Amino acid sequence: DVQLVESGGGSVQAGGSLRLSCGASGSIYGDACVGWLRQAPGKEREGVAAIDSDGIASYADSVKGRFTVSRDNANNTVNLMMNSLKPEDTGMYYCAAHFTRGYCSRNRYDYNYWGQGTQVTVS
Repeated sequence: DVQLVESGGGSVQAGGSLRLSCGASGSIYGDACVGWLRQAPGKEREGVAAIDSDGIASYADSVKGRFTVSRDNANNTVNLMMNSLKPEDTGMYYCAAHFTRGYCSRNRYDYNYWGQGTQVTVS
């Protein structure tokens, strides 16, 4: 099994930066597709970034050029660097993972394992 734990959330002013980390325990994290998804109050959970086992990343249009996802397989972590933050980036951020080969999307329904989430507030 895989347990995911997010860290690095907080409050920041618009234009600022935050770095989120997703640590994993158990199983073979390096083989996983790992996604970052967020949920704002009253809105559906949406995928903002995903990275596959080869390190190939994809991003939602709303965060392209501002967010960067990367993985450190040696330390079992996946990071999300968020720059030029906007108030609309506010929400609970979750990391999630699945091990099905062949695709790595930002679709929330693809993921089997979830962290508890970390709050990001941009004012």
